[in-house]
Order: sequence, then C-alpha cells, then structure tokens
Amino acid sequence: MQIRDRVVEFRRIRASELRPHPQNWRMHPPAQQDALRGVLAEIGYAGALLARQLPDGSLELIDGHLRAETTPDAEVPVLVLDLDDREAAKLLALHDPLADMAEANHDVLANLLDHVETDNDAIAALLSKLLDQDCGAGCQPAMPELDDGEQATAPDVLPDAYQVVVDCGNESEQRTVFERLTGEGYSCKLLTL
Repeated sequence: MQIRDRVVEFRRIRASELRPHPQNWRMHPPAQQDALRGVLAEIGYAGALLARQLPDGSLELIDGHLRAETTPDAEVPVLVLDLDDREAAKLLALHDPLADMAEANHDVLANLLDHVETDNDAIAALLSKLLDQDCGAGCQPAMPELDDGEQATAPDVLPDAYQVVVDCGNESEQRTVFERLTGEGYSCKLLTL
C-alpha cells in the first residue's frame, strides 16, 4: 500500500483567520472547554491544527475548532493539507472517531496519572473521569471516604449473569428471602445499597 503525505506546509496563523469548516459536527460542552483552557494555560500548544487552503487563499479548519475558538488572538501551529472537498469531509468525519477507537492499558494509564499533577479543577476532573471510564472489569475504582474518615470498601462484584434484585423492607426480611432462595439452590449474595 502506498501512503501519500498530504501535509504540504506548516504555518503559524492567527487563529481568528482560520475559517471553521461548515460541516464541523463536533460540539464542545463547558467541561471540555474548561479543561482545554487549563491544558493551554499549564502546557500551551503541543499539537498543530489541521486545515486546507481554499481557492481564495483562506484556510479552512478540519481539526482544531475548539482550540482556534479558545485562543482567537494567538498565532497557532497549523498543518496545511492538500485535500479536496470530499477528502476534507472524510477526514473531518473520521479524525476524532478514529482516535476514540484506541483502547487503554489500565495499569499503564494509572501509572501515568500518578505522575500528572495539576492545580486546575477542570483538568483534575478530566483525569478522574478518564480513569473512571477506563476502569473496567479488571480494576476497582477508588472508594470514597466515609463521614468518619474511614475508607469505604468495594461491594462484592457480581459476575455477568442473569440476576434478580429483591428490595426488602429491613435486614430481617432480607435474611428470610436470602435463606429461602439459597435453600432452593440459588446462588445469592447479600447487598446493602
């Protein structure tokens, strides 16, 4: 397979001069906007925006809309791509979803996040959410502290199975239902939620 290099130029352009793509489908909620502002404040620009040159000489964004909107007066790094309308639309549709397909190695991610420090609340929330989203079947998320300062313990993790949850009025009723069902041969666990 022959792979073409579509990058024709690197430029630094005032962000407000970049034209947003009319079919940009990504929306940016306030939490993402806040986290991006935090990253830009703590680190700065560490990646280029993607754009293509239009026949009138202007540059149309393909990736980096939020960064451009967040820092309109800044000169931002831009990779200028040689794409026609159809190719630009395809890249616009696939660029972020392709990155989203990556899977995380939980242990490596947890180790990495142990070395990341921030005073920015939005970045801290993003990092916490990232770890929580990644925490799948093989890991236990951190348990919150109880009012008395003790660490909460994780509830028993139920395996994937067909299950029935029975709401009981009190502990005595819970014990009665548990004994009846285990007496009938069902595998049961007691949970207090």
